[in-house]
Amino acid sequence: MARRPPPKARAAAAAKAATAKPAVANPPAAQTRRPRKPRAPGRPAAGTDQRAELLDGALRCFVRGGIATTPLRAIAAEAGVTPALVNYYFGSRERVVDAVVEERLLPLLGGMRGAVDGAGDDPARLVAGFVAAVGALVAAHPWFPALWVREVLSEGGALRGMLIERIGPMLPQQLAKRFASAQARGALNPDLDPRLLVVSLIGLTLFPIAGRPLWQQIFATGDLGFDVLQRHVLTLLARGLEFDHA
Repeated sequence: MARRPPPKARAAAAAKAATAKPAVANPPAAQTRRPRKPRAPGRPAAGTDQRAELLDGALRCFVRGGIATTPLRAIAAEAGVTPALVNYYFGSRERVVDAVVEERLLPLLGGMRGAVDGAGDDPARLVAGFVAAVGALVAAHPWFPALWVREVLSEGGALRGMLIERIGPMLPQQLAKRFASAQARGALNPDLDPRLLVVSLIGLTLFPIAGRPLWQQIFATGDLGFDVLQRHVLTLLARGLEFDHA
């Protein structure tokens, strides 16, 4: 038979048990939670539309220095982020260009198509509608004419393929068909070529706007705004189209 501890030992053990902290069956979650992993480099910050900001930054770079000479790091610097973040969203510079075209440029040209469609089939209204649509586009996006001249009309422009494949069927070809239809029913000067009429409209609007700073210096004037250009274009074409622009 085991001997019982002496009374003093039993008293000491009882006192120790009374003051000891009880065991915790289920420790708080804070004690069991694993440390959070640091955010991986290039991951987006929560609560920001950084993809849209990157597209806007890329567009500013393209307008300022051209598409071919703009690297990913320049786009990242413009947006105030790391190149890894640009790569996270797009993967390559080519995909940045594609996204700018799809999400920034084509919607603008689609808006022009809608404005022209609202002009009906009368050639006078078509011309006036196109000129007004160009004016509205440039007023909202002053960078557009310079980008158009450099990247679409200039030899080697990065967006020439877009003009042929995407924009051509959207606007120029449709305008030419409507001018041809008007000509067939006797509503348009038969000596005009409907296709070149579209080319003339673009040349009489986007080119002068893109070169406006130059013309204002040459003529030492600051009044060559779009309202002056619009009146000039419609007056210039009035007799050739055989309609009164007023």
